[in-house]
This record gives sequence, C-alpha cells and structure tokens, in this order.
Amino acid sequence: MSIPPSSPWTHLHEIDEAQTLIPGLPNDVAALILSFLPYSHHCRLKPTCKPWYIFLSSKTLLSLRRYNRRSHLLCIFPEDPHISSPFLFDPEHLAWCPMSPMPCNPHEYGLCNFTSISLGPHIYVLGGSLFDTRSFPLDRPSSSSSTFRYNFVTSSWDRLAPMISQRGSFACAAIPSADQIIVAGGGSRHTMFSAAGSRICSVERYDVEKDQWEALDGLPRFRAGCVGFMVTGDGEERLFWVMGGYGDSRTVSGVFPVDEYYKDALVMELKENGDGKWRELGDMWGTGETPRFGKIVVVEDEEGGNPPAIFMIDDYDILRNNMDLNRWQKECSVPRRAACKTSFGFIVLNGELHVLTIVNGIDSTETRRSRRQKRAGTLFMQIYHPRKKTWRFLVSKLPFRQPLDLSTTVMCPI
Repeated sequence: MSIPPSSPWTHLHEIDEAQTLIPGLPNDVAALILSFLPYSHHCRLKPTCKPWYIFLSSKTLLSLRRYNRRSHLLCIFPEDPHISSPFLFDPEHLAWCPMSPMPCNPHEYGLCNFTSISLGPHIYVLGGSLFDTRSFPLDRPSSSSSTFRYNFVTSSWDRLAPMISQRGSFACAAIPSADQIIVAGGGSRHTMFSAAGSRICSVERYDVEKDQWEALDGLPRFRAGCVGFMVTGDGEERLFWVMGGYGDSRTVSGVFPVDEYYKDALVMELKENGDGKWRELGDMWGTGETPRFGKIVVVEDEEGGNPPAIFMIDDYDILRNNMDLNRWQKECSVPRRAACKTSFGFIVLNGELHVLTIVNGIDSTETRRSRRQKRAGTLFMQIYHPRKKTWRFLVSKLPFRQPLDLSTTVMCPI
C-alpha cells in the first residue's frame, strides 16, 4: 500500500531504521500503537529507549494524533501563566499533565484576559491585561502585546514578535490553511475591575512563517470582550466573523459604570491580494426578546463544506445561532444544575459542547486523604452532542493547588 506524501508516516525517517520502536514490528505500525498512549504518560516513557525518546519528542506524534482523529486535549490556564503552570487535560483518559510556565518579566504581574489558540503543533498565548510596576498609577492595569508559543517538541515557550497594538479580551481565530492568526478589537480591562479599561478597534494578522504582524482594516467601532471565528464560504472564500462584545459604557445614577453590549456581528472577507471591508449584520435578537450575553463557542464542521455551528451559554440555557436568519434560538438546557450560583466553563472538544463546573466537598476516601485535592475541588463536565442531541457526564479531580475560578480561567482545545 502506497503512503500519501502528506501522510504523517513520511516523517518517520527521523528514527534510524536500525533502531526499531517495538522489536518485531515495522516502525509505522509501532508508531501508530504509541500514538494511542495518553499524553500525560509521555514524559515517563521517553527514557525507555532512544527511539522512543525521539518519537515522543517529534512532530510526527502530533501529526498522527490529528491523522487518526484522536481525542482533543484541553489546555487550562488557571492563573497567570508566568507564575502558575498550565495543564493539559486528556478527557478520554481523565489524565492531567503539567506544562512549563511562560518566561516571566519581573516588572509585570497579574496577567489575565489573554487569548490562547492552537495552530498546528503549537499553542499560542497572545496579549492580555496586566499590572506593570513601571507604569503610573500602579493600580491601573495596562494591556499587553506579547506573543508566546509553546513547542511540544522541546516542551518550552518561545517569545515571538509582539502585536502592533496592545490588547486583551479580543477576538481571535486561526487560519490553518494559510498558517496565520487574526485578532480584532480588545482593550485593557482586568478581572479585578468589572467595568473599566480602554477599548480599541484595530485588526491584525500574524504570519507564522515570517513571524510578522500586519495591520488590516479596523473594526467600524471600538469593541472588546468579543469572539472571533473563521467561516469557509464558496470556493476559496474565507470569512472572519466577530460577534458579541461591548463598546461604550454608561453610568447608573451617575456613579456605577455599565457596559453597552453589541447585539450584532461583523464579517470581513479575507483575500490573498488584499483584504476586504467589514460588513455589519443586523440585530440578532427579535422584537420583544431579551438579549443574552453569555460565553460563545464555535463547533467546526469536521467533514468540511458546512458552516460552523455557533452556541452560547447563558445561565443554564444553551442557545444556537441560526446564521441564515441571524437569530439566536434555544437549543437545550443544562440537565444538572449546581446547588448554588456558580460560574461555567464553556468549551468545544471533539465536536461536543463541554459545560464545566467545579464541585467542592466531594465525600470520597481519596479526597479526604488529600487536602490539596479538597481545596481545588472536582471538575464536573456535562457534555452535549449537537447532532445526536444527547448528554453524557464526566468527573475528574483537579490537580491544582488553588481553587479554580472558571469565570477567569483561559482554556484552549488542541
């Protein structure tokens, strides 16, 4: 059987043919077997032998996982990644694996509202809001333009070219076909302040190969706290959508600031020889409907050819966006509700919607033995399949030494 040139098997030349992965088996068969090992076990298995170390440290392994459609991994940033290690979570095996912290700057602290996105065999961390000891006043947060990339081969972070504009809480999307990342909007709001900070309207595109940012046509208005995603149209048409977010603010009784949230969406067509202008869509809420402003996620079509499905969670309701009608419609409700008001984590893994909540005080023998696990709590996942309209549930103990706040936690599927 011939192997396609684009197949991940073509990268097995990194391993010397005289050094077999598993004695008695061809390297391509052995590589397929090893690709099914949980990622959390790779560090312990690398010292087994030199061929295993080379294979488990190469891009071939990540290519095989995508080629065989292995379960996605979830990267969780519980706090400032400069001081707190991110973790990779394997939902298929309920296994956790720590990552190394990002390089720190002694003058900066409290990074939040950054964006994490995966592209190829890397994780990118972009922008955010933080405090800088060199700025004045000291208690006023500022936005960041930094760009970091996590290399799974070397298990280390690389500092890349910074964005042109500093930003946090912005829209971001990856363009895998062009190996690019596009960002839009944002501001300097910090999680310590509920309604403050600046807003911007600039749009930029990052070229991974050139390690260079370029400015694109800006948003029509200032917009922060928004969500971005790509939609493939007819032929080579690529549309960048920006949805949700807030712009101007008003005050209640002349004292309390309140954000004015957008009810529409913006679309830009990305072209090879130049980028088009922004096109504004109308109000996504009908007359008499109460607008909702929950977390938004996008389920990509794995088969290709169909537009992605857009979902929002607000309270215990999950809404679905009808792109043809430009309306939000109720899809379902979360089946199990927390005993008290709690924050949700909302993420897409393997084409399924994952609603994450933290459950504390689980009465089990292992939990009573470990105070650290008792403080961190237990992660309860309610998983909804949009096509099958079914729910399933998973429970996993958290590895963190501190409680996890899902309202500020940054998560990224890989």
